[in-house]
Amino acid sequence: MAFGLQGDSVSKIYSLSKKSRVQLVVYDKKKFAILEKQVCPDAFKSQGVIALMRDFEIFSLEDLVAAAYNKDQKPVLVILDEISDPQNLGAIARSAECSGAAGIILPERNSAPISPVAVKASAGALEYIPVCKVSSFPQTFEYLKDNGFWLIGTDANADRFYTDDVYDSPVAIVIGSEGKGLRPSTKNHCDVLIKIPMTGRVNSLNASVSAAIVLFEIVRQKGV
Repeated sequence: MAFGLQGDSVSKIYSLSKKSRVQLVVYDKKKFAILEKQVCPDAFKSQGVIALMRDFEIFSLEDLVAAAYNKDQKPVLVILDEISDPQNLGAIARSAECSGAAGIILPERNSAPISPVAVKASAGALEYIPVCKVSSFPQTFEYLKDNGFWLIGTDANADRFYTDDVYDSPVAIVIGSEGKGLRPSTKNHCDVLIKIPMTGRVNSLNASVSAAIVLFEIVRQKGV
């Protein structure tokens, strides 16, 4: 924490750190600026407080699926097909956790990292929702199907709508990358493709917004 911070939020941080036995260190502004430069990416604003934490646990696909079925008889997973913006990754993680999804699957390559930007955008959700990284999407899709999951991809040219009754089973919602959407090879592995109808002049939504709409439609259909 930077020296000189005041206010209710600062007092709450002091109180919670003491209660949780988390060591809290106050740096002078010069030393804090050096730390901020070391651990924060460019243009990332710490607002005077930085939490240093252990690396995130990355689940294997097998462990993620097992944990998903322990959570729900009809679990929901979210697969991100080359999402490159860490803010989108964080926002999707937030929607996934808030809607009760059981986990997120990312490709090991061509994916936004779990960075400070993603963590901040997730509002803490990345602390709670399991994340799995996989080297091969085709093998991952086959494994999910073999374990009872229905793969549902989002695509602007789909014939079916996101409000259709397609979620009454374990499902993995596949979200495409910003601008490009789902890759053709990913579409071919999906059991169902769904779309969100557009009536404006702009014909696409941000990937995180699309994910949130679909995830909370699942919540609605489940009657939660």
